[in-house]
Amino acid sequence: MRNICVIGGSRYFGRNLVALERDAGHAVTVINRGSAEPLPGTTRLVADRDDERQLREALGDRTFDVVIDQICYTPRQAALARRVFAGRTGRYVMTSTMEVYDPATFAVPPVTNADAGVALTEDHLDLAAPSPARGGGAPDPATAYAEGKRRAEAVLLTDPDFDTVSVRTAHVLGGGAADFTGRLAHYVERIAADRPLDVHPDPRPTSFVHHEEIARFLHWAAAGTFTGPVNAASDGALDVTGLAELIAAGGGPRPRYRTVRDGVASPFSFDRSYAMDNGRAARLGFAFSRVTDWLPGAAAEARAQTV
Repeated sequence: MRNICVIGGSRYFGRNLVALERDAGHAVTVINRGSAEPLPGTTRLVADRDDERQLREALGDRTFDVVIDQICYTPRQAALARRVFAGRTGRYVMTSTMEVYDPATFAVPPVTNADAGVALTEDHLDLAAPSPARGGGAPDPATAYAEGKRRAEAVLLTDPDFDTVSVRTAHVLGGGAADFTGRLAHYVERIAADRPLDVHPDPRPTSFVHHEEIARFLHWAAAGTFTGPVNAASDGALDVTGLAELIAAGGGPRPRYRTVRDGVASPFSFDRSYAMDNGRAARLGFAFSRVTDWLPGAAAEARAQTV
């Protein structure tokens, strides 16, 4: 039995992760602000992870074999976590995002071979040189999110105080009502209503992962000995039309598309490529599913919520 700490973990795949750790026989402590009831068989500590004094008081003298941080979004949060958990854990797993690769969120887009159809490996991102936001003033939310994650990774992975992993998660889908993002539901509802999907003139592929699979991956990463960044995505990238065709495979109208050049496109329609290569994780021993195997079922779950 190991002592596992999960920061966040109160909803969606974070809750799946907590259940996996508990069911594996580990002692699981969840840290959140008390907004959701803990799963039976786990311990909850109520604290704001942004309040260092409150977090230290809640932790007391507890130590852990592994900390899994589901809600680290900024370098400040990462630095605080380094200070608080130094000496309390031997391994730290940060849930990051594929958005760290998004060229649209760099002041100077990095030169990659993604547009040539080659998926991005972990070494395509140089954490030693995080990019400032585009233009002047406050960055847009997507840029702020991506840059916050890049800089948080840099804080945790540079001369770390403990073995550290950053899991660069693909777009997570599935779970029906548990999927609070509404992105898959957007497609299910518009296709069912025979309404067009707004897409870019030349939509580029992106990466996806099932909500249960990313929970299993984080559970697996927590038990590993490897360190550094690792991409987590199901096999097979899809552009927005491939996504829509799989969603429609369950029956009903075929997808219709409306090209947008200056307006807002549907979720997962991208005019730039940054799909991920999952080869490092595969070489380390994790076997991913194919997105084409699980996406129709995930769409059916979402469809059931609209009936």
